[in-house]
Amino acid sequence: MEKSELAEVAVNRIERVFGEYPLYRRAHARGVIYKAKFTANGNAEGLTIAPHLQKGETEAFVRFSHSSPNPEWTDVMSPVKGMAVQFKLPNGKVTNIVGVNAPIFFARTPAAFTEMLGVVNSFKDGKPPLRELAELLIRYPESRAAVKILKKMHAPVSFATGIYHSMHAFYFLDQEGKRTPIKYEWIPDAGIETLDAKDLAEIPAGYYEQEIEKRVKAGTANFQLAIVLGKADDPTDDPTVEWPRERQRIIVGRLKIEELAEQTDGMKFDPTEMSDGILCSEDPILHFRKDAYSISHERRIAEKK
Repeated sequence: MEKSELAEVAVNRIERVFGEYPLYRRAHARGVIYKAKFTANGNAEGLTIAPHLQKGETEAFVRFSHSSPNPEWTDVMSPVKGMAVQFKLPNGKVTNIVGVNAPIFFARTPAAFTEMLGVVNSFKDGKPPLRELAELLIRYPESRAAVKILKKMHAPVSFATGIYHSMHAFYFLDQEGKRTPIKYEWIPDAGIETLDAKDLAEIPAGYYEQEIEKRVKAGTANFQLAIVLGKADDPTDDPTVEWPRERQRIIVGRLKIEELAEQTDGMKFDPTEMSDGILCSEDPILHFRKDAYSISHERRIAEKK
C-alpha cells in the first residue's frame, strides 16, 4: 500500500473512532492561533544555516490545541496539549515546529499506528477500554513507554505552563554540510505547572482558551526554544524512544506570544516543511504525518466550500 493510501486509511479510521466533525482538523481539532515574534540569540549559528535561527527576529504564528479529534471533548479529557509554531521566512516560505507535552509517540511505524486505530474501536472519556489497551501492548510492546507516560500525565494548568516536545528528531546542517541530530523543546517562561486530580472537576469547557488569552494580554505567555543535541547512539528513526535526559540542551531563542490571530483553517502546520539548514530525520512517522496533514487539510477546505 502506498504511503498516501495508508494515510487516508488512518484518517478514515480516526473519523470512524472519534466521529466526523466537518471543518475541524482530524487531530487536535480544537485550538486557538496567536501571532508571535521569535528572537534568535545566535547560539544555533554554528550548527545550522536556518535563517530563523540566525541572530535576529522572525514573525511567527502559534497554535495551542487539545489533542482529541473530537472538538466536543472537555478540556481535561485531552491531557495531551499541542503547540505548533510556524515561522515566516525571508523568502516568503514557512517552516514549522510541532510539539506536544509528551516526549514520545505511541507507534513506531505508520502501519502500526493505522492498525492500532483499527484495534481501538471505542474510547471512553479519552481512554481505551482496559481489554483493548492490554491487547495493544501485547501486539506493540514498543508502545508501553508512551502508555506509561500518558497514564501518569496531568494536564498543564495553562497552555503557557506546559513543556512541548517535537517527539521526532531532525538534522541541523551547518555551512560545511555537517549534520547534527537534534530534537526541540519549548520551555515556558512561566514554569512547568500541572493540574492536580482534585482540580479537574472544576475546569469548564473553554478554560484553556480563556486562560491563555489573559496571559497573552498580560505579556506572560512566552517560551524559550531549546535544542537537544543527540549522540551517535540516539535513535533518529523511532519516536517511541526517548533520548537520555542528560543530553545537552542549548537555548537558541525566545518566543513572545503577542496577540490573537485570525482563526483560519487554511493554515497547515506540517512538521516536515523545513527551511534551508534543517532536514527531516529517517523517522517514518514524521514523513507519514505530511500525507495525513495534507488529507485533513484538503477535507477541511472541501467542507468549507
